[in-house]
Amino acid sequence: MTVRRTLFGRPLRGVAFDVAVSAVVAFVGLASAVAQPGGWAATGVGVGMAVALLFRRTHPSAVTVVVAALALVQVIARWGPLAFDVAVLIALYSVVKYGRRLRDGVLAGAVAAVGVLLAAAQTPGVIDWWVTALWYALVTGAVWLVALNVRTRRLYVLSLEERAATLEREREAESRVAVAEERTRIARELHDVVAHSMAVMIVQADGARFMLDRDPEQARTAVKVVADTGRSALEEMRRLVGVLRDAGPSGAGGSVVAADPEHRRLALAELPDLLARFRDAGLRIRDGATGQPPALPPGLELTVYRVVQEALTNALKHAGVGAAVDVTLTYTEAVVVRVVDDGRGRPVVSPAPSGGHGLLGMRERVAVYDGSLTAGAQPTGGWQVQVRLPLPSEPSAEVIAA
Repeated sequence: MTVRRTLFGRPLRGVAFDVAVSAVVAFVGLASAVAQPGGWAATGVGVGMAVALLFRRTHPSAVTVVVAALALVQVIARWGPLAFDVAVLIALYSVVKYGRRLRDGVLAGAVAAVGVLLAAAQTPGVIDWWVTALWYALVTGAVWLVALNVRTRRLYVLSLEERAATLEREREAESRVAVAEERTRIARELHDVVAHSMAVMIVQADGARFMLDRDPEQARTAVKVVADTGRSALEEMRRLVGVLRDAGPSGAGGSVVAADPEHRRLALAELPDLLARFRDAGLRIRDGATGQPPALPPGLELTVYRVVQEALTNALKHAGVGAAVDVTLTYTEAVVVRVVDDGRGRPVVSPAPSGGHGLLGMRERVAVYDGSLTAGAQPTGGWQVQVRLPLPSEPSAEVIAA
């Protein structure tokens, strides 16, 4: 069961507080009905002020006008300051704190200053009227200043909340842009994988056609390669459609999978060259592998390559030149890539600007193959990136054919 925390669109606690304030003012007016000047007529003025205070948060300026008008009636009737006149201070506080424009609060303060003089003139006592006026002025001024301070802090908090909401929207927009860019990159690279599969199938099919009469056994082998390669290509296309399904029409159009003449497919065989380039850049890399490397689909090889590349790039940017980095590949029922740096290098003199989406891009790549990624700081310093990519149930025929 859900408990309602609002009443008439306002917080329940605020409504309860305003009702309590109004009830106190009304009670004071009713309790003094017999003894106070003006009797029940003055009590009616006090109750009117109390009712007006119920709306002090939603309509502070209107409430202040009503309370000031009732106070003027009291002055004209020469009833003098009464206990329920505390409503005047409450209304003044409300218009300064909740008013849409500070100008309303300033105007209310000026009216209150005039009221201070009139109230002091009608206050009976043995001391001079100006002493009474000074006392009323100090109390009224203190209430006005407290309300101004609370208003300033309230507006400051609201501005911080709005700024935080704006920054959150900007971060979400940047993340969506980064995801779209990474999906476009994935689509282009997987396009190369599928195009390579199609080329293998065409070559093998042509060979089978020419060898069908001369060497039927070899023709059957070629046809099997065509079938296996087609299944592998179909699987790659299924993954491609899955990762781009949420990108909308702009993410699934022909421009996304357009071939790039300068782009070439990368494989695990090129990892040593990649590590060598980062060693030349200043990282102290120790690499190793556990288990027997299986035949991997080209798209999965490309994902492993890109994960290692991104992790080493982050290590160079953040750990710095001279940092020690361990790169480990483990082959079991999955490919596990683990890149750990000690964070003890020296900063790069002119670091490349970071877009802040490296981990996001890796997660997108890993998600294509139903993998998982964990990244975080090490207790002893440095950073670790670990990716687990499940192996396909059958080895890719495309790799065998290639």
